[in-house]
Amino acid sequence: MGRASRARRVATAAAFGGGGIGAVGAAAIGLMYGESKLARRRIRPSEVDPPTADGIWTAPGVREKQDPIVFAMLGDSSAAGYGVHRDVDTPAARIAVGLSALSRRPVRLINVAVVGAQSALLLEQAESVLADKPALAVVMIGANDVTHRVRAADSIRHLTSALQVLRDNGVATVVGTCPDLGTIRPIAQPLRWYVRRMSRTLAAAQAVAVVAGDGRAVSLGDILGPEFAATREFFSEDQFHPSAAGYARAADVLLPSAAAALGLTTVSKAAGPFTSTRARPLAKAAARSASLPGTEVAATSVHGESTGRRGPWARLIRRAPDMRTPAPEWAQHTEPDTIPITDG
Repeated sequence: MGRASRARRVATAAAFGGGGIGAVGAAAIGLMYGESKLARRRIRPSEVDPPTADGIWTAPGVREKQDPIVFAMLGDSSAAGYGVHRDVDTPAARIAVGLSALSRRPVRLINVAVVGAQSALLLEQAESVLADKPALAVVMIGANDVTHRVRAADSIRHLTSALQVLRDNGVATVVGTCPDLGTIRPIAQPLRWYVRRMSRTLAAAQAVAVVAGDGRAVSLGDILGPEFAATREFFSEDQFHPSAAGYARAADVLLPSAAAALGLTTVSKAAGPFTSTRARPLAKAAARSASLPGTEVAATSVHGESTGRRGPWARLIRRAPDMRTPAPEWAQHTEPDTIPITDG
């Protein structure tokens, strides 16, 4: 069964009930369980919580006395910035500064991501930010679902419920799909093969669900894989979570789609929006994106029709590579407890 077929199967199971993907053999499960225990011993836990980056971020040259764009970050430890020690190094802060630079407005960041979160927590996170009326929500989720062997169909149901709440409240959504856990060196074979298969399948199914819910799905895939093969710079001390440099790479991938979701354009004329206009069935586009980090899956139409014989049409979009998040060290950060309270 190909990845596109598995993604369709997971999405169908999420919508109508069922397990999604069949289980592997008992002997293989036993072997992988032993490998997972070894991996947990090899992955050193961080000694501190991720820094809090909530508040107003203002890019250099942007006037502070303007209504800020409200941006919410949801998800797991990667969304929280686990593994770094400065607020400016979290992916949420880097995206906030990038959005401020592109919009020429301050950006108010609300980060409700939780270390260790699985997709089951997303609905609670989504509901918790509604009072702040965010214009945009960026979600990074999936890795803990894979490592805790959550059924993919269950993960998709939880993700769909959270996205529905956000959409019903007028919040644009961008989802960084499940990263390829097969790039993590402390995970040995055959467990590495298994988590790669599961994470890419979940990523493809997430993309199907996100696009079907009018969101933007961006593949994180093995975005840190090639760099990790050459240097450990892109991973933090625990060798599992990204370092500041790794989070910067993830933010660079997510920022263009976040900007597009807000209707923003880039300041560079070289930042053409697409590298592919080929229409594919949504499941095939989602499966392809899982192995092409940095690609966005977007709904499209063929001859005026949004759906074909094999389901909705979609295409892969790769935003211009020169659209980078500005260095946040030069941005101004006003923390929540110092933001003036105004009437009305």
